[in-house]
Amino acid sequence: MSAWPRVLVTGAQGQVGRALLQSFADSAEVIACDRSTLDLSNPEKIRTRIREAAPDVIVNSGAYTAVDRAESEQELAMAINGRAPGVLAEEARRAGALLIHYSTDYVFDGSRTAPWVEDDATNPLSVYGATKLAGEDAVRNIGGRFLIFRTSWVYAPEGKNFLLTMLRLGRERDTLNIVDDQIGAPTTAAELARATHAITTGILEDAFRAADDWAGIYHMTCSGSVSWCGFARAIFERVPGLLDGRSPKVNPIATCDYPTPAKRPRNSVLSNEKLHRRFGIRLSSWESALDDVLAAISAKQNTSGS
Repeated sequence: MSAWPRVLVTGAQGQVGRALLQSFADSAEVIACDRSTLDLSNPEKIRTRIREAAPDVIVNSGAYTAVDRAESEQELAMAINGRAPGVLAEEARRAGALLIHYSTDYVFDGSRTAPWVEDDATNPLSVYGATKLAGEDAVRNIGGRFLIFRTSWVYAPEGKNFLLTMLRLGRERDTLNIVDDQIGAPTTAAELARATHAITTGILEDAFRAADDWAGIYHMTCSGSVSWCGFARAIFERVPGLLDGRSPKVNPIATCDYPTPAKRPRNSVLSNEKLHRRFGIRLSSWESALDDVLAAISAKQNTSGS
């Protein structure tokens, strides 16, 4: 394309949103929309904002992500996760724009022992998972030029996530009890944004042929897998400098010993083979991506402390 594409990003202040703004900064005219400028719970405001912006690409990184609170805020979670993606899909199809939407491993029940593939039967265990599945269905039913990327265990150097919680608790406690019978692939917002940018650029440059050949659902996570307990141990092995030399003991516990309002899938590992076959994209290993995020946190602390 001769002119830079107009890329509208929802949830621009979230973990993935911020990473997307960085990835597209040098190759697109980015329209960053946060809750104050695009309320995903209000369909009419969505339509108005999209029509005003007239984007070539809509990247929906906005979502209701409070998994446990969704059990008691079902209507709000469904409005944002279930119905808003359908409105975005309608507007994208009307304008001939590309829609990219992120979904989750929580659409599965975790009963499979092998990595989940895109065509496996969905069976969400939580309200959050059910609302995200409703959003997927809405986008698919409307059709057009769309990509749905299912991902898992997302984190970044900022925001609210498992990594930052572990760093905080590691400074406060000598011992931590962490669930060891749920496995998945910790995935950084930066890796998601990098892969999304590469695929979007390829589509805009007609590198992947017709939409009916590439449109659909793909799994997009960092490679490898680990339990929450294993992830916590990997974090603490790498960050003595960030914890003033402290190294808390991490004890493995079962899911039943850490009850939560929302039930989590035991196996959240997603197969990324379809993504690689179709777009030639692989994300970094979860270990390498973790190193990158910790390096970014360390550099930020060093800068702020100097």
